[in-house]
Amino acid sequence: MRLLLALMLSICIPAFAQADKHDTHTSHSAAKAEAPLSDGLVKKVDKAAGEVVIQHGPLDSIGMPPMTMAFGVADRSWLGKLKAGDKIRFAAEMKGGNAIVSRYELAK
Repeated sequence: MRLLLALMLSICIPAFAQADKHDTHTSHSAAKAEAPLSDGLVKKVDKAAGEVVIQHGPLDSIGMPPMTMAFGVADRSWLGKLKAGDKIRFAAEMKGGNAIVSRYELAK
């Protein structure tokens, strides 16, 4: 009986651990994809550095207070579309220890 119980546990535990790992990854990805958009004002676009300087309000998605700072961008082609003075709504995330704009839209 003990052998049967040990065998059943050895089969079930890895399956539960793998299912839990998968569920955590899925919810983390979903949370990142749904990061709220924050208001920002483009102050400068630096194509050479691959950055955009944005004056922004609080960024809850990365725990940042209001400030003006440089962000990397998820897609460098955005640097040709943005210009100083543009009002945007954007989502920020941390990637490799750096804050990046993961998505944006021009504010209406």
